[in-house]
Formats: sequence, C-alpha cells, structure tokens
Amino acid sequence: MNSVFRDDCEVAVIGAGPYGLSLAAHLNSAGIDTRVLGRPMSFWREHMPAGMKLRSPWIATHIADPEKKFSLDAFADQVALAPQDQLPLERFVQYGDWFARQAVPDLDERKVLRVENAAPGFRLVLEDDEVVHARRVVVAMGLARQDFRPPQFVGLEPELVSHTCEHDRLDRWRGKRVAVVGRGQSACESAALLRQAGSEVDLIARGEVHWIGVAPGGADHGRGWLWPLRALLQAPSAVGPFPWSWLNELPGIERLLPRDLRSWIGGRSLRPASTRWVMPGFEGVHVLAGRAIGNVSRQGTAVAVALGDGVRAYDHVLLGTGYRIDIAKLGILAPELLGKVARNGGSPVLAAGFESSVPGLHFVGASAVDSYGPLMRFIAGAGYAARGIARTALARRGWAEPAGRGSRGGYPVGSAQRMSRL
Repeated sequence: MNSVFRDDCEVAVIGAGPYGLSLAAHLNSAGIDTRVLGRPMSFWREHMPAGMKLRSPWIATHIADPEKKFSLDAFADQVALAPQDQLPLERFVQYGDWFARQAVPDLDERKVLRVENAAPGFRLVLEDDEVVHARRVVVAMGLARQDFRPPQFVGLEPELVSHTCEHDRLDRWRGKRVAVVGRGQSACESAALLRQAGSEVDLIARGEVHWIGVAPGGADHGRGWLWPLRALLQAPSAVGPFPWSWLNELPGIERLLPRDLRSWIGGRSLRPASTRWVMPGFEGVHVLAGRAIGNVSRQGTAVAVALGDGVRAYDHVLLGTGYRIDIAKLGILAPELLGKVARNGGSPVLAAGFESSVPGLHFVGASAVDSYGPLMRFIAGAGYAARGIARTALARRGWAEPAGRGSRGGYPVGSAQRMSRL
C-alpha cells in the first residue's frame, strides 16, 4: 500500500440533511478528517410544503451528536420553544440550521455532480468543476430524486401534474380544483393544507385512508380500551405498529434477518397511512376511496382523470404517491461505479457499517431501508448510522493515515478511545 496519500479528506459526506449532519458530528468527534457537501436541510426546506408537521414524536426528532450537546431539547431551550407532539416543519429546519452552525461550521454548500472510482478512494466533481479526492464517500441524499410517479401521469406538463416533493408552498392553487393522489401521510397532509388554503380538493386513493396514532385531544373515537394500551406499548421512535416498532429500533439485528422477512416487516411498517392529528384539517376534503385511475390526459387547461365512475377534470393533480428507492436516479454515481454496486431492485445491498459492495462507498438514510429496516427512513435512525460508519472508518484506517495528520504507527492518536465512545 502506498505510504503517501493525496486525499483532500478521509471521508466525504454528500448531503447535509439530518443524516449528513449527524455523520459529520460523529466523524469530527472521532478525529476523522471529514468534508460535508451540500446545502443544509435543503430537501426539507425546498421540497416539503410549508405548514407540514413532522410525523415523528419529539423524542425521535433529535439530530444525533455523540455528546448530545445539540439535541432538539438544547435548541428548544435557546429559542424558548415548548416541546410539542408535532413539530412544525419550519421549526425543524431552523433546528437543522442551528445544528449545522454548531457541529459543522465548515460545511461546503457546493453540489456534487459526479462521483468516480479512483482506487484507492474516490474522485468527486463539484458544481464549479473543482475535484475533491476522498478515501471514503457516504451518500446521505435522503429522498432526493426518488419520488414515484404512476405511469398514467408520466409525461404530462408540470403545470398540470406534480409531486408533493416539488413544492415548498401549496397556496398557489387557492380557488382551484385539485386532485391529490395517494393515502399516506404526505397525501393526506397535503390535501388538508390545500383545503385550508382555499382549494377544492379530492383525495383519490386505491383504498380507505388508514389513520394511525393518537387522535387530537387524546380521544379514541370509539376504538375501545385496547387503543390506549397499544399506544403505551409503542416504541420511542414509533416506526411501525406494535410489536414490530420495537424490532425497528434495532437496525443491526434487522439487517441479519432473512430478506423476505425484512421486506415484510418494512412493508408492514411503512404502509400508506396518515397520523390522526391531520384529521381536523381534513374536513372538507372529498375522499374518493377504492378508485382505480385509468387514462389521464390534458383537456384544454385542465387535466382529465378517468375513474371507474367517469371522468373528472382538475386544474391540477398533486401526486402524494411516495418514493421508490433507485440509487441510479440520484444522478451522481459515474456509470462504471454504479455498475459495481450490488443492488436489490434499486437499493444498494449494504454490509456492516452501511458499506456497499464497493469498498469505501456507503449509503445511509432512505437508501439503507432495504438492508437496515424502516428506521432509516426517519430522523431517529441517523445516530445509529453515524456511529456505525465512524466505527468502520476508524477500524479500517490501518496504515492508511495521511502523512502529517497526527498519526502514530499508522493510527491517529486516541483512535482506540474514540472507538470506545461510539
């Protein structure tokens, strides 16, 4: 192995959302030379409509740092924010910005255009054509470019059809007739926000809306005595129904399960549903449940949607149809590199430390759900991912420590102590 390296950093993290920021905090604490690339909280800021609230409970909304100095509680103390069951999106973005300033003050906001294999290590081409060399790369891009569009809507003009992830506001359709397709959290909450903004809203869904969680005011709406008991037994992160929510708290165990069982648990935990606190704002939304969508076409300035009982015309169709992971759609992996990543469908197959079949290339967040389970779709999974990657990076340093970076015998001073803390 070469004794001198020309890496610009030991680890490059692509993405500065909760996962990227948490990774940076842990890697920096471990003494690992890290560069984080991307605008902080950009997906949350630019691709989620204002007025939304986080589905995760307060206890599962902390962005993780190893010393727990930058928790949501610490932020709340600074800005006089009272803990609340549903944190508004705007407040969470403020929290993420604050976390970035505290834990990642040297964040590089430039976009990564392409990642190439440059063994040993990787070559990253940035938006200004600068090139960064890194020994490891962690892709923490979340749900960017992963939105799913049913085939009936592909090719229609964006003024007629769009996905919920394309908007930071929904009041542009005030006084218009809008169809929302889907029955998950994004679809139902978007329908409620559109209605509150003055739109006439139809929610088109294949089945009835499934409401989960505690109703506003704690009312059980006639669900019986078992419902409060079930809520008490729910796992802290509340990812999936009891008892699977407790297994989802253990992504390392879940990774070892047979693929079919892991897939079943993931489907059960991430099935389309909306939290019950959306219900008050849902009043006035016309739900068309059990409807299959046929042909969709332009009709003058409107979009015509064929349903089983006829054709309905809308000023706009908003797709709350969720996401399907395909790392090829991230658009940053060079074809040669992408071809070396073992995948299940579009998801990377990940080993310990969230490492793909390409040594040194890691994926976290939504891209890791297939291997590590549903917790990776939520903020609560960021700490586990960050600790795992920090341990892997430290354990595999070996004699590859760059010259002049404070190493002794190939390992950085204090590596063993840092590993014990992670």
